[in-house]
Amino acid sequence: MTASKQFMGLISIVFIFISFSHCSSAQKLQKKPSFNLGEVSFQKWIAGVQGGGSGYHMLIHVTSNKNNVTFDSIYFRGYKAKIEIGKIAYTAQIKTEINLREDLIMSHEGPDEFGNKTPLKDPDFPFKLELDECVISYIENHTTKYYKVENLVEKPKEEYPSAPPKQP
Repeated sequence: MTASKQFMGLISIVFIFISFSHCSSAQKLQKKPSFNLGEVSFQKWIAGVQGGGSGYHMLIHVTSNKNNVTFDSIYFRGYKAKIEIGKIAYTAQIKTEINLREDLIMSHEGPDEFGNKTPLKDPDFPFKLELDECVISYIENHTTKYYKVENLVEKPKEEYPSAPPKQP
């Protein structure tokens, strides 16, 4: 065999291996999870002071959880946030880039920029979602699984005042 044929064979094997490894790393969405959801909603919020931040409050009502799965994270509009147990439902708090403080350190010396925060949106967001969709990751039998929720309910935006109203 000539060196060029060996090289082409090696390139082909590497290409096939890379193709299959990308397929296995894709997030597989579950069609029917072992839990039932009620209303899943989101509400935009923005602080009333400059630099106070903004984001989304996510509310996830679970009507049954037969296998006692552990809810882990939510993926929504390019953001990822941890799911927590709330008083009436599961919640997630997503912070967005709007209305953040601009405390950036710009320098030609890399270590000087160490205190800068990383962008909040995930550049490698693993899902293609519509504006009214999210993906919930959960752990069932020591395996992380993903379920897409469609037709999210949008609640009216909440704008926090910068200070309490003055009493007359």
